[in-house]
Amino acid sequence: MSLLVVGLSHRSAPVSVLERAALEPGERGKLLQDAVGAEPAAEAAVLSTCNRIELYADVDKFHAGVAELSTLLAQHSGVSLDELTPYLYVHYEDRAVHHLFSVACGLDSMVVGEGQILGQIKDALAVAQEQHTAGRLLNDLFQQALRVGKRAHSETGIDKAGQSLVTFGLEQLAAGASVPEWAYGKRALVIGAGSMSSLAATVLARAGAGELVIANRTLARAERLAESLQGRAVPMAAVAGELAAADVVVSCTGATGLVLTASDIEAAAGGRRREAALAVLDLAMPRDVDVAVHRIDGVRLVDIESLADAEADAPMAGDVEAVRAIVAEEVAAFGAAQRAATITPTVVALRTMAADVVAGELTRLEGRLHGMDDKLRAEVTQTVRRVVDKLLHAPTVRVKQLAGEPGGAGYADALRELFDLDPQAVAAVSNPEQERQ
Repeated sequence: MSLLVVGLSHRSAPVSVLERAALEPGERGKLLQDAVGAEPAAEAAVLSTCNRIELYADVDKFHAGVAELSTLLAQHSGVSLDELTPYLYVHYEDRAVHHLFSVACGLDSMVVGEGQILGQIKDALAVAQEQHTAGRLLNDLFQQALRVGKRAHSETGIDKAGQSLVTFGLEQLAAGASVPEWAYGKRALVIGAGSMSSLAATVLARAGAGELVIANRTLARAERLAESLQGRAVPMAAVAGELAAADVVVSCTGATGLVLTASDIEAAAGGRRREAALAVLDLAMPRDVDVAVHRIDGVRLVDIESLADAEADAPMAGDVEAVRAIVAEEVAAFGAAQRAATITPTVVALRTMAADVVAGELTRLEGRLHGMDDKLRAEVTQTVRRVVDKLLHAPTVRVKQLAGEPGGAGYADALRELFDLDPQAVAAVSNPEQERQ
């Protein structure tokens, strides 16, 4: 089996396509079940964020896997396969590992170095585990990706180079001023109470916003967030009234349609008696705010599309290179560990066969040497087992080392041939659950 990823992101597709292809939260589980139900895939996980949708799978056929995963992405996103295909990218085996590790470190983010992606990778793994679609390969892959991302942030200055998408968006609205300087004393309306909205509300509260209002479809969630930040919670029905009083609006919900129309914003902007423009930050995918808001006088809109076009402060080249070196090192380590793991069932089967041979020979010996006392029997048994263990130790340790090197997969086959191991015995070690059924 081999690792395959098929996906699209802000680097491969325009925001208009990403927006339409965005998966609803409940759709991820269905996609995973369909993926493992397809013939080429044994495991599956989906990484779905505001600027990427990627389907990871352990497949036994490359071309069939690409075709099946592409088709499933099209079916569950609602974008036709013909329209989606030009924007899809494919990574296989080590390149797929390299891609996920780079994503985890923030190298592939819209804002280089942002750390929020780690939470999204953790969530992707949790969903796959809940759906029982993550086996040994994807569990190992995603858990190591999380470790690699944390290592990159702790060992390099990539944190200083990058920012969260929320902070970057607010900096674009601040237009050169610092976020605390710009946001201080402003009345802020945050729509949504999920992770991105909560982060935005926290940043604004810490920046000294004069008033913080949280609106959410589930009022209880808005109340919990507002209470933690000393803000005020309102139901979604109250948003129109809050707009006219707001200086800053941040929206990031899971809605499939527009939350704020151009007419909503125009009415709010028209009712304002302030010289400063109404600042609107739309972090949702698909978008919460009508793109036509860009054309309204007295309103400044920053959304995912404009963030993709904006250039963040360039990170230090040395930090980026250091992270790339970490990724390359971790990809090599992951590949070696996976290759070495493939020989483990063969080594276990070999040692099991050796133990059976020892047991058989000891039984024969006891039949010939009648009257052995318990002490002598224990000494003979220990001696025979020690001889076999010593004979097997060096070759089994060495074969694991060799199997971890590129091209080392053939050592398992050689070991099976040399010792005439039963293929079913090796398979029983590889798939113990199947053997018990």
